[in-house]
Amino acid sequence: MNEKNITIIENLIDAMLQQLKQRIGVALGKSDLVNHNECYVNIDSSMIRAGAKALGLEYGFPLVSLFANDERAFDKSFVLYYTFADRENGILYILKTAIAEETGAFDSICDLLPAASAYEREIKDLFGLLPLGHPNPKPLVFHGNWPDLAYPLRKEFDKTKKLPFETKEMVFASVEGEGIYEIPVGPVHAGIIEPGHFRFSVAGEPVINLEAQLYYVHKGIEKLCEGSSIERGLFFSERISGDESFSNSLAYCQAVEKIAMVEIPERAQLTRTFFAELERLISHLGDLGGVCLDAAYGFATFQYRMLRGWAFRIAAETCGMRFLRSINQVGGIRIDFLLGKEESILSQLAVIKKELEDTVDIVKSNSMFTDRIENTGILKNKVAKDLNAVGPGGRASGLPYDVRKDFPYCSYDEIDFSTALQKNGDICSRLQVKIFECYQSIAIMQSVLGTLKEGEIKVSVGAIPAYRCAFGMNEGPKGETFHWLMTGEQDSIFRYKVRTASFCNWPAVCQAVRGNLVPDFPLINKSFNLSYAGNDL
Repeated sequence: MNEKNITIIENLIDAMLQQLKQRIGVALGKSDLVNHNECYVNIDSSMIRAGAKALGLEYGFPLVSLFANDERAFDKSFVLYYTFADRENGILYILKTAIAEETGAFDSICDLLPAASAYEREIKDLFGLLPLGHPNPKPLVFHGNWPDLAYPLRKEFDKTKKLPFETKEMVFASVEGEGIYEIPVGPVHAGIIEPGHFRFSVAGEPVINLEAQLYYVHKGIEKLCEGSSIERGLFFSERISGDESFSNSLAYCQAVEKIAMVEIPERAQLTRTFFAELERLISHLGDLGGVCLDAAYGFATFQYRMLRGWAFRIAAETCGMRFLRSINQVGGIRIDFLLGKEESILSQLAVIKKELEDTVDIVKSNSMFTDRIENTGILKNKVAKDLNAVGPGGRASGLPYDVRKDFPYCSYDEIDFSTALQKNGDICSRLQVKIFECYQSIAIMQSVLGTLKEGEIKVSVGAIPAYRCAFGMNEGPKGETFHWLMTGEQDSIFRYKVRTASFCNWPAVCQAVRGNLVPDFPLINKSFNLSYAGNDL
């Protein structure tokens, strides 16, 4: 970021802080601008609702993350971080409020900002801090076997100790009325997929309500990373979710590199851009084939699967790993994965593009398939906005958000590409967005290979300063990927908070299903194609 842009951002932040001060008064404390565009503002807990209302409602900045940190060792309190994104100007505003251990509670804001609901329930489970006024504070992460008063993200929690499991009834929302009954699906499914429980309330076949209970594959990644080395943290980040390995490792590296204040070489930035788009192409082709499979459209299913296999060939040729792991390292990339392979990759991309065009033309001409997906699973624009739906799921409902444009990283500010946008919010719109993004990904990879110049692929990163923090963010295949890192002493991790796109979009799936038929659920679900593992950290 050049000095002119830094000055513009500083001026915008100063103006915003002055306006907040007028609204909130003395409750607004010290502010710190770090990493050029992350503004941390201290605010008294009694005024957090006023602050959230100002940023979230009056200025229209979406709540993109909300998490807690156990800072009792040096601040004698827990701290909540309410993160709002000024996407138009590429600025993050983080309201920091301290919660004393003896208080152990904070005011809920989910009546103001519905997107806060799941975050607040997560904080309650993992830290034991109670969101006062939350309309449905049922456990989010824990199921009926987790013991009371055991809060894994408090520092004193012993992650090596095996806890005695308990037996408690899990409570679900109850919809009553004549002819209404429940259909429980999962957590074990017929296919070889990750577990998730879906509780449908139906009247005949139309779905009145859908409640999802996830976290059956909760891995405790954030706790496992506490005290780990920076290098080991990268290992964990790559294993959060198999279909977003590169995006998650990239976000982790971005956060560490900001803290270390290092600039990544141009060739490494371009290479990261290439692999980010390859991961998007692979993911989207899988999603397109999945929807066609659930609609019993065999030809299209196998066409998209074939194309995905061809994209996997590029992954095998470049890095030897279809999950795209072991590419990133803090400071750049591990080796020069693209060196000498440019012509081969360009040739393969051209073949994929031509076959994709032919396939899309045939699929679009199939009126039976179009009738099946049009006006099915509509996620309305207002609902998408309230829940901060991200990625293709949000863009299909008219939300023009894309981290590559809003918070440019790697080489995206130097590449000409368009953001896909649809307005109807149905399955068809989500597929249209993903098809467009497949073409864009191919074009971006071709642009990278055409501009790639010889040069360094990594820089040395020295000792990492302790107790500094930063966000790493990028546009993964499913949407915004946000990682927040606070370092500890001796190049260790003090706190690692991960928020993938799936965390935002699972509530959106439940809303999109309402009013549709039960047989529509597999298609609606697959059109979002969210990650269980990426949600159940």
